[in-house]
Amino acid sequence: MLEHIPAWLGHAMSDLRAGIDKLAIVQLGTNFETLDLTSPAFAHEGRMPPRFTADGEGVSPPLVWSEPPVGTARMVLIVEDADAPTPQPLVHAIIWGLEADAGQLVEGAIAADGKGNAAGRDVGRNSYLREGWLPPDPPSGHGEHRYAFQLFAIGAGAGDAGTTPGRSAVIEAITGHVLAAGFLIGTYSREEDAPVGPVGMAAPA
Repeated sequence: MLEHIPAWLGHAMSDLRAGIDKLAIVQLGTNFETLDLTSPAFAHEGRMPPRFTADGEGVSPPLVWSEPPVGTARMVLIVEDADAPTPQPLVHAIIWGLEADAGQLVEGAIAADGKGNAAGRDVGRNSYLREGWLPPDPPSGHGEHRYAFQLFAIGAGAGDAGTTPGRSAVIEAITGHVLAAGFLIGTYSREEDAPVGPVGMAAPA
């Protein structure tokens, strides 16, 4: 995947980034309460351990959050890369219909689950149109990427996002029904040089 992009090309694309302003939490507005969303594996704006990325086991990290407001019917998680060299943030994970009193996700919990469970919890599609956790895989030399974990407490009356939903279906279903939101950034980068062409060949300036 993106780890095969040579470092010189990553550097050349360093200014090409989706942007924080295109994250789901920005799109949904700010008229809601704040949830405390943390991970025991990394600090806010801290580097994620390689085990959660394409350089390691590639499992999803553990998450913990505070009690949602009264009236919360379900929770929704969206994880996006704000610094992907793409027009829109790259979606790394979606979970629809987390129980309002769940309080946490254990390590590795974001995994393919088919049509979800009987309680309505359903792991959605990432940007590669697959269920489950898409491990961070930034291009070498592209610099630090910010992976935004966005947790939403959703009130009654939200729409149906369908089975194994993607980002657009989830955003449409929860717009106007968000009671509270939590925000956590984990970072990751690959700065090592990569070989370019035959031995002795210079990288483009």
